[in-house]
Amino acid sequence: MVEARTQAEVEHAGWAFGHVDGWTTGDSKAGFLAAVGEALDGPVGQALARGAAEVRLGGEPAEAWRRLAAQPGAEALARLLERADVSGLPAAAPVARLAADVRADRSRTATARARRAAVMVTAPVGLCFLPAFITVGVLPVVIGLAGGVLGGGGG
Repeated sequence: MVEARTQAEVEHAGWAFGHVDGWTTGDSKAGFLAAVGEALDGPVGQALARGAAEVRLGGEPAEAWRRLAAQPGAEALARLLERADVSGLPAAAPVARLAADVRADRSRTATARARRAAVMVTAPVGLCFLPAFITVGVLPVVIGLAGGVLGGGGG
């Protein structure tokens, strides 16, 4: 449950990076990351905002993003942000790709769970409907045939 929430936060962070062009409008990376972190309002958001504040104050990117990497499911996001800070390259496109990957993974997981649920519900449904089918469909035919054979055809 916690990892699913973290994955949702990473997905939302990717959406923010992919749809808000904050890094090219003159805002600092750290300021933009802090704003995204505060908007997420969860463990990933808090770690993102804290890491951004550390980078803004001159901290080492590797140290700043270590707390973010400690969050389950956010390791790849932390690596991307650290790489962007060290290299100076924009991280918006890679983070948006990461969010798309997280979305696809969540979709695959949901589909697999739905398929498992369909298989798991088969036995209880079968156990409920089989007696009704026998009582309503098969038993009258057997009684009718038995009555015809044992009674001599009724005629």
